[in-house]
Amino acid sequence: MGKKRIAAKQSNVGSAAGAAASSRTPKKHLDVGVLHIQSTYNNTKVLITDLKGNAVASSSSGALGFSGAKKGTPYAAAKVGETLGDKAKLSGMREVHVIVNGVGAGRESSIRAFASKGITVLSIKDVTPVPHNGPRPPKPRRV
Repeated sequence: MGKKRIAAKQSNVGSAAGAAASSRTPKKHLDVGVLHIQSTYNNTKVLITDLKGNAVASSSSGALGFSGAKKGTPYAAAKVGETLGDKAKLSGMREVHVIVNGVGAGRESSIRAFASKGITVLSIKDVTPVPHNGPRPPKPRRV
């Protein structure tokens, strides 16, 4: 079975609480940022960057505990928008430009949930790739 290990108790009790509080405080103060939303049929990923494109915070439906088909729902995308809205508030963000990519169900609901946290949406840009002609169609079937 092996030896039983006894953990030594540490005397500084406040250090664990201080570490948790410091992880919640943002490292960077931002007034204006960019919210990137990638919404597919299966998942919704949201990323906050500064104006140069450096990532500040990110989350997704899968990271919040949704699994399977529930990841692609508007409810899951709204929860992602709410959590990142809280993170953006902590970093002092007041205004945001939104860039949306993809055709999933969580496009609009994540923007609404993010804006409900009191952050002004300056612009919304859709960068979903649209094929002009697409790939070559398959040959006709021979029966």
